[in-house]
Amino acid sequence: MKLVITMSRRFGTGASIIAKELAEKLQIPVYDKVYLENELDEADFETEAALIRELAEQPCILLGRCASEILADKPNLFNIYICADKEDRIRRIMKLESISYEDAKVEVEKTDEERAKYYYEHTGKVWGDVNNYHMILDTSQLGVENCAGILMKYFERMEYI
Repeated sequence: MKLVITMSRRFGTGASIIAKELAEKLQIPVYDKVYLENELDEADFETEAALIRELAEQPCILLGRCASEILADKPNLFNIYICADKEDRIRRIMKLESISYEDAKVEVEKTDEERAKYYYEHTGKVWGDVNNYHMILDTSQLGVENCAGILMKYFERMEYI
């Protein structure tokens, strides 16, 4: 398998859980913002983009960081967007971080706004635009626990793996 998967997501969708489970099934690593920042002394966009290109030389899953655009010309790239109803995301963050509804709502809205701004600043595109992804998964409808399996079935059917 030579597939490189990018996964963009709204905050609180459970995408990191999906990425981890999918990575285990495919036996490939997952790289996220924390990993990239730990690898770099200077984490500006160009330095991060160079590291993303280097990591994508091997099969992997890249969470966020405009990876779908950075790697747009790469063959064997599959871009996924994970979304969920806002109320579900708020409840997930409340439970995950043991915080109030209002605090979780503020965190969800603030993080979504920051991600949209970051994406637009670095790509000139609208974050979450369906035209930028091969597949969109709604965890409110599909369940976080089902998404990695759905992706695996699709990859097998399309003979990506």
